[in-house]
Amino acid sequence: MSSGSAENKAAFQDAELLAEARSNSGLSDFGPDEFLPAMEKLTWSLREEAPLNELGRQILRTRIVESLETRLRIQHWITRHPEILDEEIGAPIVVIGQARTGTTMLQRIIASDPRNHACMWWETRFPAPHADTDWSQPDPRIPIAEAEVAAILEADPRQKSIHPWDALAPDEEIMLLEHSFLSYVPEAFCNIPTYRSWISEQDWTPSYRYLKKLLQSLQWQKRQRGNVRERWVLKAPNHLGFIDTLFETFEGANVVLTHRDPVETIASAASMNGSYWALYGDGSPEQMAQAGNQWKDRMAWSTNRCMEARKRYDASRFADLWFLDALKKPIEEITRAYAQFGIEMTDEARAAMEQWRADNPREKRPPHEYSFEEYGLSEEGIKADFAEYRREFIEPRL
Repeated sequence: MSSGSAENKAAFQDAELLAEARSNSGLSDFGPDEFLPAMEKLTWSLREEAPLNELGRQILRTRIVESLETRLRIQHWITRHPEILDEEIGAPIVVIGQARTGTTMLQRIIASDPRNHACMWWETRFPAPHADTDWSQPDPRIPIAEAEVAAILEADPRQKSIHPWDALAPDEEIMLLEHSFLSYVPEAFCNIPTYRSWISEQDWTPSYRYLKKLLQSLQWQKRQRGNVRERWVLKAPNHLGFIDTLFETFEGANVVLTHRDPVETIASAASMNGSYWALYGDGSPEQMAQAGNQWKDRMAWSTNRCMEARKRYDASRFADLWFLDALKKPIEEITRAYAQFGIEMTDEARAAMEQWRADNPREKRPPHEYSFEEYGLSEEGIKADFAEYRREFIEPRL
């Protein structure tokens, strides 16, 4: 029996969403990649289950339409420039770990190596170029992204302490995965249990293939500006649960795997999801507990899948970095990972990394405050859910 609100039902009608994207873009070809089953599962959950307020409905509806428009525009560019699909992504370095384990810092330091590409936040948010782009001029997507970041921080100032928001800095490609409608992004915004359960059982190959296509497009765009480099530096906690799919899609990928006690990370990361749930729903204690426990369960599921998957590959493809070591001596730890992957740490790369550290001290950001209880979590529960992982990677370091 349906329990969704009339407002939700009106906001998330598939035919209307598709028609609006076509109308906004003036395009009609979504390309050959399959996405409708995933989109339809998401919109069903948003219609029938999501406890959204008016702002939440508006934001999530807009994101779906934007994803559809992105697919239309990317396909239009590929039709005009089929050479986009000839771009070689090569062997990316992929920084993977639970949130709050130093992944953002490590990605940004590695990306400061002038030999490496990374997705800037504005590129992950708006990967499709405007139709009339002049590659010799500043990209018109940048001021739009900067305004959006400013709006996010104004709406929820706590975000400054949770994540180093910067439209011009490298960031994770979770928002690129979002355009496949197979990603963790929607469940970070609200409670949609049917979609959440469904994506956990799916083959994510279509999502990762589309991610590769978007990276090919972004690399081609960078090439138009004369920006040609050796490899990509990717980063997303999402990849923890999909090592097999990641390696199948990016055959030469090497992983920097970050480690920190989940007791120190889960509640902290849950606060980001909780802040969105509060902004887009009613912010009740019940919702905050749901947000916290869903994040804990997702990270435990992903971490356990990662531990199993890595057994199937050569150990040299995984460089394990512990949070405190990376915090104290990140360049030394990256040098060790580079050596393991057969990458030379050049003087130029080291100097760029040292400059990034000097320009980005952690103390510029306000402290992040949260509690287990606020998100329905307990230290005992986290230890139980991550028992095997903690025995292998955390307890030996305590």
